[in-house]
Amino acid sequence: MRRYDRVVAEAGPHVLLVAHRTAATPRLLEEVRRRAQAGPCRMTLLVPRPYWDPDTEEAELVVELAVPLLEAAVGRRVDAVIGDSDPVDAVRQLMAGTEVNEVIVSTLPERVSRWLRRDVPSRLQALGLPVTIVTAEQSSRDLIAGS
Repeated sequence: MRRYDRVVAEAGPHVLLVAHRTAATPRLLEEVRRRAQAGPCRMTLLVPRPYWDPDTEEAELVVELAVPLLEAAVGRRVDAVIGDSDPVDAVRQLMAGTEVNEVIVSTLPERVSRWLRRDVPSRLQALGLPVTIVTAEQSSRDLIAGS
């Protein structure tokens, strides 16, 4: 076994975290902590560009905020990439050059999640990968008009 092969084997499976607005939410942080405790793995955060304005720096800001929190949760380095505005296309493009063994998709709550309406988790499963869905907690607060 070459040294490179040994390093890859010791790192364990490659877990892809697909998230945007929920990349730093407590439920995702809890799930990545649980996954890291289950055994060695390499993690990459994939943040799709926002479909409503793909030329903004919003995805970069998400990465800057989320990566330190994810790294603290797992106790090791988390890589990050910014991808296509369609999360399934972004995963396909990443998989063209990198082996991925499992996916954790983090979404907004069902009533507001565009990704769930577009059936992103099932479309990712169709790529032959195990997919875990993490849904951000919905606020129980009532919105106050004028606030």
